[in-house]
Amino acid sequence: QVQLVESGGGLVQAGGSLRLSCAASEGTFSSRTLAWFRQAAGKEREFVAAMRWSEGYLYYADSVKGRFTISRDNAKNTVYLQMNNLEAEDTAVYYCAAGHPGVWTAVIGGYEYWGQGTQVTVSS
Repeated sequence: QVQLVESGGGLVQAGGSLRLSCAASEGTFSSRTLAWFRQAAGKEREFVAAMRWSEGYLYYADSVKGRFTISRDNAKNTVYLQMNNLEAEDTAVYYCAAGHPGVWTAVIGGYEYWGQGTQVTVSS
């Protein structure tokens, strides 16, 4: 069982930056895709960014491309989401997820483990 713990959310003004962290309690990500999703109030959960842990492949939603960066720290078993130039539309609960082994996808069903979420609020 892999436990994912997010941190780094908070309140920031439009144009500002935040860095989210997702630490795994145990286990290895070597065969998994790690991703960030978000869910705004009253909306469905949506894909934000993904990283294929072993190869380093990256994929971003069009809405965040050029503003958000997903990265990892192998030694700490941690994945990050650096969010720059934040907009009010980025306000949501952000979730870290680990995919089923061998699956490379942006679809929610492809993810096996989820964190508890961290709130990001961007004031305009």
